[in-house]
Amino acid sequence: MKLVKQKQISPRKMWANEQYDFTPWLVDNIDELSEKLGMNLEVVGREVSVGPYSADILAKDNDTNNYVVIENQLEKTNHDHLGKSITYASALNAKTIVWIATDFTEEHKKAFDWLNDNTNEDLTFWAIQLELWQVGEDTASLRFNIVCRPNSDVKAIKNKSNTESETTKIQLEFWTKFRDKLLATKKFSSLHTPRPQYWFDVALGRSGINLSNTCNVQKSIVGVRVYISSKVVNTFLPALEARKAEINKALGCEPEWNPNPNALDKTITLQYQTDLSDPQKVEESLNWMVERTIVFHNVFSKEIKDIKIP
Repeated sequence: MKLVKQKQISPRKMWANEQYDFTPWLVDNIDELSEKLGMNLEVVGREVSVGPYSADILAKDNDTNNYVVIENQLEKTNHDHLGKSITYASALNAKTIVWIATDFTEEHKKAFDWLNDNTNEDLTFWAIQLELWQVGEDTASLRFNIVCRPNSDVKAIKNKSNTESETTKIQLEFWTKFRDKLLATKKFSSLHTPRPQYWFDVALGRSGINLSNTCNVQKSIVGVRVYISSKVVNTFLPALEARKAEINKALGCEPEWNPNPNALDKTITLQYQTDLSDPQKVEESLNWMVERTIVFHNVFSKEIKDIKIP
């Protein structure tokens, strides 16, 4: 084994420009950041428009379905980037801000610590220092150093509530039964393994759009919904809305079209009020969801089959 001498160098030696060099690199290597943050990040868009400005990267944490704004700065932090990151998060309905910079001032560290201490647990703020270390003549090593992290990480480890545990238990049991019932109809040859989470996806045969059924334990509401990714929403949603009357007739109901117009991803949703603490009500809601999932799948898989993506 041989020790190799390393020398810290400016990241601009590798990425001369934040927007045109570093941001595209990070989009292609988002797993590097995912691993450091303990998230399952998927890039939704780069240079996402927010009024006259644009967010460097908009991502989604696939484990929570929440949006993440990533702001890059290949220099010492400044108030401009701090203000923009908060503005982008509010406009894009993001729950997490990740600020990457080569150096953080004490004021900006305190600002992120203060935000983590004084906002609700749904909002999280990460300050990540970027370092580049030269190894040999033409090789470099990247380091992401965590400068600030959400306190909820520590709280989640120390004080994970019985309510959270019970919620995931109910969700896992619900989706397991749902999957078994849906497979028993012979309408689907395979479905993915249930997980203890809010949603359960069923493919519709096209990338970017699927059935993403929901189970809200706190409100005892389950739902069947068409979930359209922001990557293809400008193609699929207008085409479907143009045939809204015909689709509703084929469904035999009137789901809520685009119930959250401010979200980048769009949904067409039908909900069912139940009581997830009552076994009989759970069984009724499962039967309702299986029936509606089959109908939604039949109708929407046909509708989207011939829609052409530019």
